[in-house]
Amino acid sequence: MYVVDRLKELIKYKGYQVPPAELEALLLTHPEIVDAVVVGYPDEAAGELPRAFVVRRPGAALTADEVKTFVAGRVAPHKKVRIVEFTDAVPKSASGKILREELRSLPLGDGS
Repeated sequence: MYVVDRLKELIKYKGYQVPPAELEALLLTHPEIVDAVVVGYPDEAAGELPRAFVVRRPGAALTADEVKTFVAGRVAPHKKVRIVEFTDAVPKSASGKILREELRSLPLGDGS
C-alpha cells in the first residue's frame, strides 16, 4: 500500500497549521473572484507557503497584490496567502472534487 496524497489538506507554515478551506471560503467572498483553491507550495524556510489559484470574474482587473491584501486584512499573519496565481478554471473531477495534486505539481507562474 502506498499513500499518494494527503490524508488532511492542512498546510504547514512555520509550525502553524493553515486550513486551505478557510482561505478558499474567504477568497470566494471577494466580488471579483469566481472560484479559488489554496494548496501548499514547498519552501525550505517555512515548510510550505499558502498558494492560491484564483479564477477572476470576467472583465475583472484584479491583481495578485490586491488578493494578498484582501486576505491579509482578514486573517492571522501565519494564514496569509503568500503566492497568487490566476487561472481560467480550477481542475475538478467528474464528481466536482478539486484536483489539488494537479495544482501542487505546477511550477510557479508569473503571478498575473
